[in-house]
Amino acid sequence: MRFLLPVPLFLAAILSLTSGTDSRRANPAQASTQNVKVIEVSAKKYEYTPSSIHVKQGMKVQLRITATDHTHGFKMEAFSDGSDKKGSPGLAFTSPQDCWKIEKGQSATIEFVAQTSGTYSFKCCIRCGLGHGGMKGQLVVDP
Repeated sequence: MRFLLPVPLFLAAILSLTSGTDSRRANPAQASTQNVKVIEVSAKKYEYTPSSIHVKQGMKVQLRITATDHTHGFKMEAFSDGSDKKGSPGLAFTSPQDCWKIEKGQSATIEFVAQTSGTYSFKCCIRCGLGHGGMKGQLVVDP
């Protein structure tokens, strides 16, 4: 006579065997999210606040940008200002986009790893009024 486990018990046994490996995998992931530098940025009538942001090379960064008065955009190149744009980019974006659109009252999270030191200019990429051209800032990646 063969002994067969009912399917629910079989699945429970499998899950209990694999749960130890899953929890060991979860700990490094939790540690990596603790190493993320979160920077709150507001986008409003022709300015970003703060407009100058400093981070350390190798750091994982989240810019949480909130449009407070109306729709704005955010554009930042992956290569530092003045670089030849050949080779590896200095910023490794999780979800690269040409222009992040941020609706009024909403936030966008731009996540990247600051791989190479340098200065990275950013600007509004959604026409937001007469002062749109002056809506700029800089991310400085320090060694």
